Amino acid sequence: MGASIKDVARRAGVSVTSVSRVLNGEKYISETLLAKVNQAIAELNYTPSHIARSLKKQKTDMIGVIVPDITNHFCSTILSSIEKTASEHGYSLMICNIAEDLDKEYTYLQSFQEMRVDGILIMHQKVDERIVSLMESLTIPTLFTCVKSPLPSKRSVLIDDYQAAFDATTYLIDCGHRQIAFLGGDLRDITAGDARYRGYVDAMQTYKLEVDPRYVRFGDYKMESGRKLMSDLLQLQELPTVVFAASDDMAVGALNVALDYGLRVPEDLSIVGFDGSRIAEVVRPALTTIQQPMEELGRISLESLHALIEKQDTTVPPDLILPHLLVERESCRRL
Repeated sequence: MGASIKDVARRAGVSVTSVSRVLNGEKYISETLLAKVNQAIAELNYTPSHIARSLKKQKTDMIGVIVPDITNHFCSTILSSIEKTASEHGYSLMICNIAEDLDKEYTYLQSFQEMRVDGILIMHQKVDERIVSLMESLTIPTLFTCVKSPLPSKRSVLIDDYQAAFDATTYLIDCGHRQIAFLGGDLRDITAGDARYRGYVDAMQTYKLEVDPRYVRFGDYKMESGRKLMSDLLQLQELPTVVFAASDDMAVGALNVALDYGLRVPEDLSIVGFDGSRIAEVVRPALTTIQQPMEELGRISLESLHALIEKQDTTVPPDLILPHLLVERESCRRL
């Protein structure tokens, strides 16, 4: 077994309290005491117990993060920003990739509770009755990021997905497109699924355009889903002039299939994405897309959660809505 704090105190010839003060970085410690304790730590190769310190401080400096799909370019970019900001505030992350499995999410939330993490960030909104009941019983500060919270007691940091999809569809109409296909996500997702679809539909109806059911397909935001849905669309005798995908990954999958079929993008078919992830910039032609402020989403989400942790405020402030931006690139043309 390794050395204990008592061993360090005995070797340094000081009290356990004095060693604890040094380990906690307290002010007004004499140079002599600091030298004695540090020498004893080095001689004994002592490593402080994180668990013991956490129990004493009533703080673990850990944040649990629930991610729906860590392979998704959007999720990985947000995570990078969250991790950077967490490090600046002295937190470590426990990242749990649930791969859309609600049983996994329930298990991870239980683990967060048992480990007494300081806070929880959740990046998706599919829940069942078990998860809702567990979340409502948690005393740990919890915040939803990039999605609307399914619980009125929890705050969200996100963009207005409905308005963003409405703006993207309006842009396509302004470009002269009338046959506009939509590749959407799961409508049970009230943010990325339902809100983006409603934005598309309402924009079409605002401009007195018919929503052709042949041009509306639903998948799961992944690249392979975009490939499959685009392959189905290309079996139609009359093709749309533009495809609006509910994620950049889906858009890239659709783009690859269109090119495989010998179509020129955007000359024969325009394609527009959603998210503004890195992949939208590196594909060719580069994607026109709705850009979410991903760095800010990650940073502000972590800072908002940190504020909840520090204040321990039981009131729920309103959701924080960040601005979106339509970025024109090479994949969409004006008719």
